[in-house]
Amino acid sequence: MKYMTNGGYENQPLMRLTLGLTLLFLVLFTATNFEMYFSRMSLDPSSVVTYYNGSEEEFRPARSYQSMLEVAHSHTAMMALVLLMLTHLLIFAPFSRPAKVAFITSAFVSGIVDEGAGWLVRFVDPSFAFLKVAGFVGLQASLLFLLGNLAIFLLKARAREKQLSRFTLGEETVEDVEEEEEQMP
Repeated sequence: MKYMTNGGYENQPLMRLTLGLTLLFLVLFTATNFEMYFSRMSLDPSSVVTYYNGSEEEFRPARSYQSMLEVAHSHTAMMALVLLMLTHLLIFAPFSRPAKVAFITSAFVSGIVDEGAGWLVRFVDPSFAFLKVAGFVGLQASLLFLLGNLAIFLLKARAREKQLSRFTLGEETVEDVEEEEEQMP
């Protein structure tokens, strides 16, 4: 936990392994997000209205309150944890503070808009359909950005570790140097 709190996880092989495998699962998660969305709707707001409000021509019923509640229950918990982890890792990336605030805020706002817009379309007004499209695009762009940065960070850390393992400094081993680096402020 100390590496997730203070940074430095790029120097820990087991932490990188865990993050790398998590990255793999989250890439699959993002791919299935695309597949699920586009199997039901398109980026055309009218397809969003049809999905949530139903269509007599297509014999498609409107989404029920109960089914939307069940989906929202699992989605909100899952997205909160995924975005918490990915944006937390972004804190240690070499971006300016305003950029980090913008990335973090846009990820969470687009996630909330993506979840909430379906409710607005179904129970308030179909003209909110554009928000569902914007929320989906924003959330997926945020996920791809965050996952891409995590992948780059892990690859650079691995390359750095390989480079360090090729030499020793006097009587110090690479492990000694890494231990000293961890204790630096």
